[in-house]
Amino acid sequence: MGLLDIFKKGLTNTRNFFAGGFTKIAASTGHFDEDMLDDLEELMIRADCGVPAAEDIIGRVKENIRKTGDDSREAVLGSVRTRMTEILGEKSVIELVPGKLNIILMIGVNGTGKTTTAGKLALRWKNEGKKVILGAADTFRAAAVDQLKAWGERTDTTVISQGTDGADPAAVVYDSVHASLSRKADVLIVDTAGRLHNKKNLMDELAKIRRIISREAPEAEVKSLLIIDATTGQNAVIQAESFGEVTGIDYIGITKLDGSAKGGVAIAVAYQSGKPIVLAGLGEGAEDLVDFDPEVFVNSLLED
Repeated sequence: MGLLDIFKKGLTNTRNFFAGGFTKIAASTGHFDEDMLDDLEELMIRADCGVPAAEDIIGRVKENIRKTGDDSREAVLGSVRTRMTEILGEKSVIELVPGKLNIILMIGVNGTGKTTTAGKLALRWKNEGKKVILGAADTFRAAAVDQLKAWGERTDTTVISQGTDGADPAAVVYDSVHASLSRKADVLIVDTAGRLHNKKNLMDELAKIRRIISREAPEAEVKSLLIIDATTGQNAVIQAESFGEVTGIDYIGITKLDGSAKGGVAIAVAYQSGKPIVLAGLGEGAEDLVDFDPEVFVNSLLED
């Protein structure tokens, strides 16, 4: 199955939601007047594209209609497609630097699929011949440590943990960094806690983790990967904003796109965070975690 087919399958619910609404709006004449464009904007908001992005996209549609005089269904759909692709930006992937320890900090609230994504990434990079270590620094949730260990067994990947509930996450990171350096690992994936109800504690914890990495592995390539859940809608946007305030975000991954009829949240998050979306979770299997391709995403979403 090609990438386009994977996205089409995963975005079926969102595409049906959007296509049904779009067709209903334009069914009578095949052309869009001002009221119909307002309805289209509302449809995008209900698909979780977010108010700012929806206003921006419809603004582009209206501008193109003024310039060309073409208010046909095809022209409007083309304008929407172009602006959505621009908002998502160029395709970006997680770049691993050869000859260095690459440390990926997994951040995000509990329940987004953060730990599962860490396991799937370990499997992906091991299949590419990389030496990978997993660090179980989400010590706030015992289930997260056990879940990561399960992925370690499944992928034959070393998991570094303290073995006790409530262990110091920074101590886990210290051990994980030194294990990675001594074993000459290519990648260390660190699963962190995501307690947004107390930003101060989270900020202090992540800052401490960053300090330890800087001190113990100053030459390492460190990137943070925020994982958000598409089914949470606009809460995902709030999470991106909150984690952006707490720690730097380099990449974003969106999980459970297949379980939502409102996958437009990818547009909202990209628009308001300005950060590249690099991963899309389109199913339960390890093979359903794919590199995010903005053009393929939009074409799958707006398939006519």
